[in-house]
Amino acid sequence: MVKIKNILCPVDFSEISSKVAAYSQTLSRVLDADVRVIYVVPGFDQYGTLTKLVFGKSMLSEIVTGAEKAMDTFIRDNFSMENVTAEVLQGYVPEEILNYAEKEGIDLIIMGTHGRMGVDRIVFGSVAEKVVKTSKTPVVTIRPD
Repeated sequence: MVKIKNILCPVDFSEISSKVAAYSQTLSRVLDADVRVIYVVPGFDQYGTLTKLVFGKSMLSEIVTGAEKAMDTFIRDNFSMENVTAEVLQGYVPEEILNYAEKEGIDLIIMGTHGRMGVDRIVFGSVAEKVVKTSKTPVVTIRPD
């Protein structure tokens, strides 16, 4: 029988993230598993040249600080259990999710399918699609209503 003790819940703070959190929390209770919530700030090298020149690396530091505050609020608003940890990472989003899952011995990834819309989706692609296609860990995707 498969044991699921560590659930990874990557979020992007879009509307679907609360739904992903609800599924993660429900499965965590049923399986007596821990939940690890992560948000990945795109690394500095993923921003365009103009953005880098205008804002510099200080922009990334401010984004990380803002993401950490958003994560604290997200956890408080969406989880009512003690076995939840949260972390803000930096880098290429799909790669960071996959690396975290492997490094931390994650048994299941639960993530949303539609965080980015419009031009962002065209430019950055689908994070969920990249994770599903390359993950060694089983992935459950949650679609928005």
